[in-house]
Amino acid sequence: MSVLTELKIDAHCHVLDPARFPYPASVAYHPAGQEMGNASYFLQLMACYQVQHALLVGPNSGYGTDNRCLLDALKLGQGAFKGIAVVPNDCDLESLQALKSQGVIGIAFNAALQGFDFYADIEPLLRRLQQLDMWAQFQVENDLLLDFLPMLSRVNVKVMVDHCGRPNGARGLSQPGFQALLSLGREQRAVVKLSGFAKFSEAGYPFVDARPYVEALAHDFGLSQCVWASDWPYLKAPYRLDYGPMLRVYEQMFSAQERHQLMWLSAKHHCGF
Repeated sequence: MSVLTELKIDAHCHVLDPARFPYPASVAYHPAGQEMGNASYFLQLMACYQVQHALLVGPNSGYGTDNRCLLDALKLGQGAFKGIAVVPNDCDLESLQALKSQGVIGIAFNAALQGFDFYADIEPLLRRLQQLDMWAQFQVENDLLLDFLPMLSRVNVKVMVDHCGRPNGARGLSQPGFQALLSLGREQRAVVKLSGFAKFSEAGYPFVDARPYVEALAHDFGLSQCVWASDWPYLKAPYRLDYGPMLRVYEQMFSAQERHQLMWLSAKHHCGF
């Protein structure tokens, strides 16, 4: 069976629809052109590749903490989508409950963009997420994960890590941030998205230099704690990326049985589909 026709759940993608939901002027970067894609179009794309469900992540680019486009997509999807929202660090319990009631399962913390200092005060928010059984989703890079470990040791919130932890492709598997991520996997403390290769590969498509990182994560987390994600529509991609060719990369990395776990069973369980 081809990876293109196997049942899948996409655990990290974005919808951007500035025609209906204009970008706030306060957000520095406004995606344009092929960086954009609304929910209706993405549903058509999903049908082409047998993607049954998707976890939509509110993008810091374009929308920041404005979740209107995301919430509209969750409603439009009629069960096809769940969401990860972006909120202020002081977001209260009632606001989180309201988001959860609309299909939001977690909150995104993009330290790769904002840095650790921006999130140094989120421990109370993490406690609220733990109380509601929602995910704390972290996008880090290099060794940024190390800065978050003390608060994660104090708060037993569910942790999801984006894009293989975005290691520095030139520093190898021994770099401290990546080793810390592997430790979270061995402790069954987190779920990791095997995705975003273009964000740390130095070789480019088909990302052969990303494979050692993927294999290490799959080994130490176990595929039951790993999920697949497309990262569509590839915001700020350094070169053209397309859904089908990106899927082919996973066909080279994993057997059909492994793909079924990674691309279907794991996300079905962790994302609540």
